[in-house]
Amino acid sequence: MMEGMDENEVSSAERTAANLKRATQYWLDKSTIHVVPRWIGFAVLLLLFFLRIYLIQGYFIVAYGLGIYLLNNFIAFLSPLEDPSHLGGGSDDDGLSLPTTAKEEKEFRPFARRLPEFKFWLACTKGTFTSIMMTFFFRF
Repeated sequence: MMEGMDENEVSSAERTAANLKRATQYWLDKSTIHVVPRWIGFAVLLLLFFLRIYLIQGYFIVAYGLGIYLLNNFIAFLSPLEDPSHLGGGSDDDGLSLPTTAKEEKEFRPFARRLPEFKFWLACTKGTFTSIMMTFFFRF
């Protein structure tokens, strides 16, 4: 341990990172109720990405990767939390039978998403922003 450094002291970089993380979380929490403006912002960001790809005429592999990532998130957004085919009892069950046990009798929620809307938006926005940043470097 270095002399003059106390264990409880945190560096300026750690303090700045914590403040930045706190500020980011604050604005994300404030944006939760504004669904339409968030999606409009994502659409603008995606449009900027496609415009950059079109003007540069390159980085098509980045665009392809972003497309796969967005499609994967969209599938997770549309998928139910519990797979209905695994809720049945027997192997010959087609999933359309009446409940026979107490576990099956509890109230069934018709559709709970595997990926909630806010997390879907956040993942898509982060992926698009990362893809835009990747187009500024020749390596990608």
